[in-house]
Amino acid sequence: MGARCTDTGRILEYGFFAHFEPISHSASPDPGAEAFDEHLGYEADLLNALEAMDGAGLAFRGRGIDVWPGIWLLPSTPEYDLVGGGITILEERTVDASGMLAISFTSGHIEFGHSILVRAADADRLAEYSDLTRDVRVGVSAETTGEARLLQIVGLIDEDGALLAGTRVATPGGTVVADGSDAYRVAASGSSPNLAGRMHLEPPSPELPQVVFFGAESVQTEQPEALASGQVDALAGDKILNSTIERMWAGALVVTAIDTLVDLGGFALDQDEEALLACLDDKLRYLTDERSIGYEEWLANPAVFLERAEVWTP
Repeated sequence: MGARCTDTGRILEYGFFAHFEPISHSASPDPGAEAFDEHLGYEADLLNALEAMDGAGLAFRGRGIDVWPGIWLLPSTPEYDLVGGGITILEERTVDASGMLAISFTSGHIEFGHSILVRAADADRLAEYSDLTRDVRVGVSAETTGEARLLQIVGLIDEDGALLAGTRVATPGGTVVADGSDAYRVAASGSSPNLAGRMHLEPPSPELPQVVFFGAESVQTEQPEALASGQVDALAGDKILNSTIERMWAGALVVTAIDTLVDLGGFALDQDEEALLACLDDKLRYLTDERSIGYEEWLANPAVFLERAEVWTP
């Protein structure tokens, strides 16, 4: 494989999710601000290192994106060549609404896990997922792997994502009641149309928790405030993100119930960009030293990827 990934002069249009600090975020949370398109965080430093690799021929023009659902499909449109922002690699996310293959993912460059975040006073009471019963309101970002994994762990969806029969879901159009079929399916790649805009889930059993739904863009603003003020009793989501919030709240909020499942995150490209995908994978494997350098190493030394780029030879 050649060292160069693109034709001379090509600049890759890169879209990134703007609200996933510290993995991927904008310098300004305001979509109308010029700094909204300034990319910061783990993935930004990884892309900067790709650009710095001598002879790789990689240049990115970043644009912030503040809408999460379906962000991974944007490279199949003319606007974007590459999209990132803490996107978990899932086969179901590679196809569009018609079921046609639309995008491909690079191999994983970061490991994601799941956990819950609770008030410090509740750390012992809500130490495990099994402690989440009907008197507990769990907040989660809709249309994310965090949502799907929470519902799967506690038993509110089956392995195909179908909600447990009798589950009541409040939506803008009124309350719907799941019948156990695929007509009431929740998945990280997109959910059933009649669950769009869901706000609250009431379980059919006292052994299962209530679920309150938020947008992914509120994960470090509205959601911790809702937890601290008692609007919800726990937040389910990514372990890195929850740990970041725990540090920001200086012990008032703590991480519990760490899930053992590990997901991989990557960048999405149009499925026809086979050569570019292979070349990016080659460079990403080098920068991460075959995934032995990841988030924790970057957190300890944010220049770690750039340092490896500077000693790379084509």
